[in-house]
Amino acid sequence: FRDFSPPIAPCVPNIKLGLNARRDWGHAKDYVEAMWRVLQQPKPEDYVIATGETHSVREFAELCFVEIGMELEFKGQGKDETAVIKKITNPDLKAKVGQKVISVDPNYFRPTEVDLLIGDASKAKKNLDWTPKYNFKSLVKEMALADYKLFYKI
Repeated sequence: FRDFSPPIAPCVPNIKLGLNARRDWGHAKDYVEAMWRVLQQPKPEDYVIATGETHSVREFAELCFVEIGMELEFKGQGKDETAVIKKITNPDLKAKVGQKVISVDPNYFRPTEVDLLIGDASKAKKNLDWTPKYNFKSLVKEMALADYKLFYKI
């Protein structure tokens, strides 16, 4: 938020999520480069393209809010978990400390949820000389700021 300010003070909605799922988050630019490298190989093979790191939806949401200028505090557990604003560092946001901004919606729980999804891209690293260039924090920053600008038409 430091390099632009919205024409109107943006309000902050209450977002409904499932927070516990953990995934191997990666940037599409990295994955497209990996696909291109696979296509350059003389014979077809299967590859896993992944970062090798896992992060929860909660971590993703928390970092998104930091990028737009808010720190969150999570309270409760399971379907009763919420996140409220702990600190606001973006004066353009129309929000208040203590305001609820995330709540858990059981509709986002998956009955057959896999506890851990993480990829092993060692074959791609070895055979394709491929490693991801984007880390989790840079991915979150790019996505959060792009949506912030789009939503507030900056």
